[in-house]
Amino acid sequence: MTDPVLELLRSRPDLAELAAFPFNFDVDRAYHVEGVHLASGASLEPIAGDDTGGTYFLSGGTAVLHASSDGYASLVADSVGDALQMLVRLPWWCEDLSAGMDEEALLDAVRRADEEAREEFAPELDEQRAALISGLGLPDRPLAELFALSESATRRTEPEHVLLNSQELCAYRLEEPYRQCLRDVVLAPGREALERMRCGDPGVLAETAADPVLRAGVLRAVHHDRRAGDLPLLRTLLEQEDSARTESYEERWRTAVLVAAHGREEDVALLRSATDGQVTDSAGAVEWARAAEAGRGGPGAAPEDEFTWIELAHRQGRVEHARIALIRLLDDTGPDPDRLRKLSRSLERIGDHAQAARAQFNLLSLQDTGWDRASEAYVLARLERLRGDLAAAGRALGRARTAVGADGTAPDGTVEQWHRRGLGRLITEQHLELTLAAVESGDTELARTTAAHARLLLDTIAKESAKNLSGLSTRVKWAVAALRPHDD
Repeated sequence: MTDPVLELLRSRPDLAELAAFPFNFDVDRAYHVEGVHLASGASLEPIAGDDTGGTYFLSGGTAVLHASSDGYASLVADSVGDALQMLVRLPWWCEDLSAGMDEEALLDAVRRADEEAREEFAPELDEQRAALISGLGLPDRPLAELFALSESATRRTEPEHVLLNSQELCAYRLEEPYRQCLRDVVLAPGREALERMRCGDPGVLAETAADPVLRAGVLRAVHHDRRAGDLPLLRTLLEQEDSARTESYEERWRTAVLVAAHGREEDVALLRSATDGQVTDSAGAVEWARAAEAGRGGPGAAPEDEFTWIELAHRQGRVEHARIALIRLLDDTGPDPDRLRKLSRSLERIGDHAQAARAQFNLLSLQDTGWDRASEAYVLARLERLRGDLAAAGRALGRARTAVGADGTAPDGTVEQWHRRGLGRLITEQHLELTLAAVESGDTELARTTAAHARLLLDTIAKESAKNLSGLSTRVKWAVAALRPHDD
């Protein structure tokens, strides 16, 4: 459904001209300087531009997003009508507006800025503003309300309206005051539940004990806000963590530390079980808790890194929050193999194979040995195949073959006997998977080339590994055979 204000601008040249000058919303400049898309995958349509190379987009069908030519993007408003109200009544030349201004202060600031605008470039500003407001049917809202709406929209840019460069996959930046703190987002349910428990809500303790994700949030909330009266609820949560044993060891450890720090004799039996015998008496419990925390930053510290909050966001179902946090971490990561590997695996886990491949490509470039290059290249091939870039997957497999010498080059000493080890099976498996994907996509040349390499690899690797791949190999033979009729 088309926004009615946008439709008016597109059908009324007189109104479009007023919006373009002096208010810098030009529907004839509905294009951007580079290919972009939303990280969320939602729809994105350029609808107007400004005279600095920036672009206004419809984001997700209704909201208005502005992207500058220097790599910043933020949500402007929830509709074109709201955006135009802000641009017309709080225009770009009003540079002295700030949060906390009341209606009178805002009116005074706009009045002073308008006086300068009339003198410098818009002598008919009052008539232009009135004609555009009337022509578009914009309501007469208080400036304080408009400013608050603008601030609110910008703070909601993340995670649904984050803009990516379509070629490099880097995210457009957002000014730091408007960035969401992921820790606060994912801790909010745990903090709320904790406060309800502290206030004596009879049902929330049972609810928390039965929900492993909520327990994780509560435990981290308690870690950052410890109170002596929390011991009874911590006992209940530790009993649940100890009995489950299928959830994160980190959470069982954290709960045990919080309980042990109180040094109560009645908790020793539970602590002995939860710590696998590390705690055997009340005095030792306190010492164990101190020693355990000393290695994690000490009491009251925040040992969790950003990946802690990303993992909790993912467990809570906040996939877009996790995705944006990972993308921004990747954008800021230099030549750090451990961090890139963690980012690649985390992005793959949430299903963003394109971003995972970006991290993996950078990781591969940092490998020094043939074994490591082959190991990371086959992972890159898998990610490229899963994202749908079969040609890139083929190139990655070529790098894997080169690294182990399977293409006739001499491998270095780190990959001797690769064909008799698990690496050979993994590389071969990716060749077979890529062959099937190429057949399904209709890329006969890639299918035949990759199948030929797969046959050579199958002849090279140890018989036991080949046996494990026999089922997939048979499927590939059938698939390649199915291509023959298309050769005529």
